[in-house]
Amino acid sequence: MDLKNKRVCIIGCGNLGKSILNGLVDDTDYPSEHIIATKRSLAAIESYEAHGVRITTDNVWAVGESDVIIVAVKPYKVLSVLNDIKEHLNPEKHTVISLATNVHVNELQEALPANLPIFRAMPNTAADVKESMTSICHNEAGLSELKTVQYFFDKIGTSIIINEELMDAATVLGSCGTAFVLRFIRAMVQGGIQIGLDSKTATAIVNQTVKGAADLLIERGNHPEFEIDKVTTPKGCTILGLNEMEHNGLSSSLIKGIVTSYDKIS
Repeated sequence: MDLKNKRVCIIGCGNLGKSILNGLVDDTDYPSEHIIATKRSLAAIESYEAHGVRITTDNVWAVGESDVIIVAVKPYKVLSVLNDIKEHLNPEKHTVISLATNVHVNELQEALPANLPIFRAMPNTAADVKESMTSICHNEAGLSELKTVQYFFDKIGTSIIINEELMDAATVLGSCGTAFVLRFIRAMVQGGIQIGLDSKTATAIVNQTVKGAADLLIERGNHPEFEIDKVTTPKGCTILGLNEMEHNGLSSSLIKGIVTSYDKIS
């Protein structure tokens, strides 16, 4: 089957589920008519009907109409949702993807029919603008299923296959990391306002600067310190600012925050 003919349902369209939904709807190559979105309250997703998305409160119906099932509910709800739909899953047809933090593949296997292709994936809310970094692991799924799962997550950004024991670390960097970077951006904007820029101008400068710095590393493949050295001249304002930030714990506080988040979910 052509992958763009695969039908997908997103069970639980909260913030993350809606971000994935937005990314798929915006993709001109994938038919929105092949997407089903579920949520207890349809008012929050009814606008997607205008794009051809089918919406429902009935998870069992959604599963019957789909090939790929993305379970985007809160971790404490995952096993309950899987219990409700398990009798309607066919290992010859369905692939199940859980987005839940800290619900492991073996737990998912125990809750679902034998031989069902099962994946865990951790995208982030940048899926909304097709710039997610999604980490994926699986239960020794076949190449066909792996290609299918990557097809959908590559529609909303970039995906990477990792071993399950690394999923917690990847979640902290790729999912919690979105909030860390946004807090850094907010601080830069506040600093810009303090030195004389209005909020709108400071925000425009900072957003593009951060985007440009990330693109520079992605396209050139250099270590960050290599690019930092290019803009730190002797006795210049850049090195003075960097040293002041480091004296006040910039790098160490970021590292401590990452480790603290990891300790919480591991």
